Amino acid sequence: MWYAIISQDADDTLALRMANRPAHLARVQELLEQGRLLLAGPHPAVDAEDPGEAGFTGSLIVAEFDSLEAAQAWADADPYVINGVHKSLKVKPFKKVLP
Repeated sequence: MWYAIISQDADDTLALRMANRPAHLARVQELLEQGRLLLAGPHPAVDAEDPGEAGFTGSLIVAEFDSLEAAQAWADADPYVINGVHKSLKVKPFKKVLP
């Protein structure tokens, strides 16, 4: 089943986010290579493709896991979570309808 992993960043964590980005992207890339990633990306803090110093407010990942528990465990092990970029994280079942 698909699961949405919705995170909210802590304040003033852009430098921390960038420092942990390679490790975070490597984990997401594994999902992609396994055919389990529907989409992933950050939420810019301003209405711009590149928010610059404004940074990001969080992220969204929609990926396939065997269970809600497996999705939560994967999310909890992310470098952004472990190293304090995300202040909150929610994992919810997701039903893809379109396209």
